[in-house]
Amino acid sequence: MARTSASTLEFINEIFPTEASLVAVDPLLGKLRIKIRHVDAEILSAVRLQSTSGSKAKEDLAAAMGAIQELTHKISEMKEKAEQSEVMVQEICRDIRKLDFAKKHITTTITALHRLAMLVSAVEQLQAMAAKRQYKEAAGQLEAVNQLIGHFEAYRDVPKISELREKFKGIKDMLKSHVFSDFASLGTADLHEDGQQMQQLADACLVVDALDPSAKEELIRNVCSKELTAYQQIFQGTEVARLDKAERRYAWIKRQLRSNEEVWSIFPPSWRVAHTLCMQFCKVTRAQLMEILDTAQPKPEVGTLLQALQRTLEFEEELAERFGGTEGKKQEEESDDEGFDAKDGELTASAIRKKYKKQLKLEADGEKKTNQDAANERAAAAFSFRGTISSCFEPHMSIYVELEEKNLMEALDKLIQEESWESEEGTQTHILSSGTQVFLIIKRSLKRCSALTRNQTLFNLYKVFQRVLRAYAGKLVTRLPRGQPGLVTGTEGQVKVSDKDERVICYIVNTAEYCHETAANMGENIAKLIDSRFSESIDMSEEQDEFSGVITKALTTLVLGLETRFENELANMARLPWATLEGVGDQSDYVNGMSAILSSSVPVIAGLLSPLYFQYFMDKLAASFAPRFHNNIFKCKRISETGAQQMLLDTHAVKTLLLEVPSLGGQTSTPASYTKYVAREMSKAEHLLKVMLSPMEAIADTYRALLPDGSGADFQRILDLKGVKRSDSQPLLDRFVNRSVEGLSSLQIGGSQNSTK
Repeated sequence: MARTSASTLEFINEIFPTEASLVAVDPLLGKLRIKIRHVDAEILSAVRLQSTSGSKAKEDLAAAMGAIQELTHKISEMKEKAEQSEVMVQEICRDIRKLDFAKKHITTTITALHRLAMLVSAVEQLQAMAAKRQYKEAAGQLEAVNQLIGHFEAYRDVPKISELREKFKGIKDMLKSHVFSDFASLGTADLHEDGQQMQQLADACLVVDALDPSAKEELIRNVCSKELTAYQQIFQGTEVARLDKAERRYAWIKRQLRSNEEVWSIFPPSWRVAHTLCMQFCKVTRAQLMEILDTAQPKPEVGTLLQALQRTLEFEEELAERFGGTEGKKQEEESDDEGFDAKDGELTASAIRKKYKKQLKLEADGEKKTNQDAANERAAAAFSFRGTISSCFEPHMSIYVELEEKNLMEALDKLIQEESWESEEGTQTHILSSGTQVFLIIKRSLKRCSALTRNQTLFNLYKVFQRVLRAYAGKLVTRLPRGQPGLVTGTEGQVKVSDKDERVICYIVNTAEYCHETAANMGENIAKLIDSRFSESIDMSEEQDEFSGVITKALTTLVLGLETRFENELANMARLPWATLEGVGDQSDYVNGMSAILSSSVPVIAGLLSPLYFQYFMDKLAASFAPRFHNNIFKCKRISETGAQQMLLDTHAVKTLLLEVPSLGGQTSTPASYTKYVAREMSKAEHLLKVMLSPMEAIADTYRALLPDGSGADFQRILDLKGVKRSDSQPLLDRFVNRSVEGLSSLQIGGSQNSTK
């Protein structure tokens, strides 16, 4: 409200800014009165118009309601007329529907009677054809009767229909009897020369196809059983039934297939008579071979067993290729091509090219397949010839595995005997030739076995491979230079290592690393080759651990060998007259000797080892040598202040030598962790010497400051090195002990205060 009043005042002040302008008030009031009258007139006009519009709207609404009622009435009338029309139409069509039903029944009856007449005639004709053995005509007639009689399935209880069905069944039995009787002549020597008889049998096959499926199966079974009767008589308990003559069995069935090829052309291809014959032959042969293997005394020799198995596998492969189902063969070939490489465990370029050429050929062959080929493959999928006979050899293959293990172990021993313990010429890997050769002989053994079986026998051979690799790892360890324990107190012993021995140790490390990697690839390849039941059990981790152990032992031996070379220099260090040195000069001769040893050995070792194992060697060397150098100080006799200064200089030089090991090995930069470790370990010796250089009155405090973890016994040893008499050293020891107790008490008090807080 106040805001509105302020706006009004502003408006008035704007119109009448000065007193002189107030003379225009009356004219302005006149104008405003005129405008007010105009607004009142407009309002009055709008009110009048609204009152007239409301009455008109009521009239329009009433008119609309009336129209709706009229429309509803008309719709009701139309609905009544539609119902009346529907009743009229139903009355008109009632008679027409009856006529339509009558027409349908008459048509159905006429059709049924016509078909019945045809069925009666067809059955009579079929009976006459069956009696005359007119198989070709009877086959077509059988199809017709089968179709006709199917229309009367709903009338099978009707006497006439039942009679016809029985008659038809008798005719089929008669046809079956005639056909089986005629096929009894199959197999006679001169049958293929009798063209009329051959044609009659071919027509008889058409009749069998038209009969029940069981008739065809029975006929094929009879034909095959007749063929195999002679086989069982020849190869059951006779001289030719021996295991070493297994190929004669397969030669017999091949001859039968060739000799019967022309005669068996009477059978439709879809019957696959030859396929069924081979199936039954495989089952009979498997049973006979199992009996021979189980009862043979003495047990068959390995050569005889493998020869029989090889001939069996070749025969199974021939059958598989002849009757379809070559997918398994292709998969086996691909698995063979993808074997681990004896050099680097990877696929070779030729293997990759071969694989993809086969893949392209498969795609091209797939486009050329006919419907018949597809049908043959579907039928073959239900029965696989691979393993049908050969699987009976599996329980008796232990002698083969034992022979393979014997040959592998002998080959390994020969490799070790012929090993030159030098890297192979022309290679940059610095690996022993025996390392690659041992995997090569394993690969050959694996290939031989996988060509024979990929089940339990291959798994047993995999166990042999594990033992061979573990044996090889043991032989590598045996070749390492042996130490002489006990010669160095507190160490693992001395190992005398020549320059050649250093190279051999490096070759052993590289070879063990190669074997570690290749063993993993070999395990993966075996897992792909072997039957899926065993693939999960393939694990080469233990063998990899064996070779990892070889690497650790070899590097430890390498470090011990280098330390053994240092022993002479450390002995020279202990023999120096540290108590009578007159001045401090350059580094001592023993430091120069250590430098010469490192300069001659480290570049060779670094050139042969991988960066990873060279780093391990450096860490191991620093961890072993620094404490040994520290302990060697205590082996010296009395050390004067000048001698301590010279030894401190030498200690710094030795630390520099250790820090220069990476650069001697060709590394551009020294690892920070290595530098930090060497500085920490060598600082213990430096601190020890600095304690010796401190004044007698401050030696205990200096010892506690520089060597806080030092013991009283070490402090006594330092005093002995300084040449302090036992009587003079006792006060110093007491002071050291008192300071130690005070330090411990202050620590306990500080800990209690912190706990209270």
